[in-house]
Amino acid sequence: MKRFYLVGFLVLMAFDTLAQISFKYAGAQALPLEFSGAWLARVFGQPWIYGAFVGYVGAFFAWMTLLKHAPIGPAFAASHLEIVSVLALSVWLFDEKIGAAQVAGGLFIVAGIVCLALSETEDDAPGGNPGAGAASAGAATLAHPPGGGAT
Repeated sequence: MKRFYLVGFLVLMAFDTLAQISFKYAGAQALPLEFSGAWLARVFGQPWIYGAFVGYVGAFFAWMTLLKHAPIGPAFAASHLEIVSVLALSVWLFDEKIGAAQVAGGLFIVAGIVCLALSETEDDAPGGNPGAGAASAGAATLAHPPGGGAT
């Protein structure tokens, strides 16, 4: 199942990244913004807008599939990995400069996702409260201790 999560989140990140990069390219070709048929023809006449649609549709289906199997907390956090991938690709594709703050922010995002993933317990049910499997069992024991005594 861990391989499923890894592959699923990589697919989600790839589709999200495709959508964001495609929108950047499409947006550059959409200017100047005007509400006319010619503008719509210009926007929908170039391929990057379709890359954005493919990215969002693919991300939607990847996300729905992951939500069926993965705990929501780490899944939601991992769904934001595209922030890091888009940041890295923007340096290469758009010659954007990143500083220490952006690098540190990206590292914090990755570290937070790793911490959430490591905090999962074997007792967690898919779709349940992440990290709460053992805590819920402990709370149930405190509320109804063996032998029927009150705490």
